[in-house]
Amino acid sequence: MHGHRAVGYTAPVKKRVRAIVQSVCCSIALAAQAAPDVPELRFTHRTLPNGLAVYAVEEHATPTVAILVWYHVGSKDDPPKRSGFAHLFEHMMFKGTKNTAPETLDRLTEDVGGMNNAFTSDDVTVYHEVVPSHHLERLLWAEADRMGSLIVDDKNFRSEREVVKQEYLQSVDAEPYGRFEEEVLKRSFAVHPYKRTTIGSIADLNAATLADVRRFFASYYRPDNATVIVVGDFEPAQLDAWIDQYFAPLEKPSSPVRRVTVQEPPRKKEQRATMQDAAVPLPAFAATFLAPNARSDEAIPLELAVEMLAGGESSRLHRSLVYEKGLAQSVDATADFREDLGLLTFKVVLASGRKLQEVEAACFAEFDRLAAEPPQPAELLKAKNRLLSGLLHERETNQGKGLALGRAAVLLGDANRVNTDLTRLQAVTADEVHAALSNVLVPRNRLVLEVLPGERDTKKGKRK
Repeated sequence: MHGHRAVGYTAPVKKRVRAIVQSVCCSIALAAQAAPDVPELRFTHRTLPNGLAVYAVEEHATPTVAILVWYHVGSKDDPPKRSGFAHLFEHMMFKGTKNTAPETLDRLTEDVGGMNNAFTSDDVTVYHEVVPSHHLERLLWAEADRMGSLIVDDKNFRSEREVVKQEYLQSVDAEPYGRFEEEVLKRSFAVHPYKRTTIGSIADLNAATLADVRRFFASYYRPDNATVIVVGDFEPAQLDAWIDQYFAPLEKPSSPVRRVTVQEPPRKKEQRATMQDAAVPLPAFAATFLAPNARSDEAIPLELAVEMLAGGESSRLHRSLVYEKGLAQSVDATADFREDLGLLTFKVVLASGRKLQEVEAACFAEFDRLAAEPPQPAELLKAKNRLLSGLLHERETNQGKGLALGRAAVLLGDANRVNTDLTRLQAVTADEVHAALSNVLVPRNRLVLEVLPGERDTKKGKRK
């Protein structure tokens, strides 16, 4: 689930040329480098009788420890017409339990020089803390306590629902292209619940009831749907004893965890739509392509392809649309590989005075060029090094190690991929990138949504 951003700006011609020349020189130098020797992330794993998965990475470089609890539930699991539930519950989990007052996690972390936070995605909800290592036991107790005895009452439900609604207004309504990005996601999937935004909608949040929330909690916040990851300065035997003491007593429900089984149909022809929004300062368009899921062999080659197209100022789209032709103000792309299927998204904001048709044609020409011919070795190696450096930078902290291990264990279904995927990334060939693109970055698999300044409205139809 990596993003790539390349933002255009006005700069003197000499500065632009210098940046491109430096990038080319860098690519030539990279081509001569050998693949770096990446150390393995060594971890242990066990599963408690109640189904809780536990991973641990012993690391004594600093006297700190990171605790991460991954719940295998995300926005795709929101009930019908109740979008935003997983995100709402991310907030609810910071309220009181039968044994603690609200905001206890803040007191146990921030008051001792640590931190805590959480995030919700399409497939998972993750709670994470970093504290001095001698506070590990109390954080394990606190996480087990809110897993087993969270207070889900009307007061907490209503207050956190208002918080989430305000987040929606700030992140979607108040952002110039917020509604446009929301509409891109909605249109990119025909039937799969990935079409719903993680933050939800005001209407769905208003329609939610306390009974809905309680059912959601009972369905997904359970030990057999959770993975605990501990990374840092601890003694393994003591960690095992604390895990057994605090998490093992939690009961495993008799009913199975409900999973999404909807299958998204393949796209058979290009789809187009246009919308208007008064908040949009310049016309823009997005092109999305359905892709295989995160576990597929094609995921890493496709991620490299997106990196070559839009990862940095010397990427193909940025160089062509922004620097050379002056067609675009910005180029943005994401390669989002989720549990059920992936989505490649390219968003282009036009330069002032440019027309959608000419900019789209130039953009799609770059897609066709990469799909027609395998990339050159220097360009591929540069893309690999950009992705690899980001992954290694993440693993410089205990929390980053825990996030990398959690993605492999929970989303990819194989914790060993925290190591093998790095080897796989370095070994991808140009022909593999070309083969992966042959069924993905093609017109029949493309959805194009345009947005024009004007009265806020959405409609299907031809370009104006």
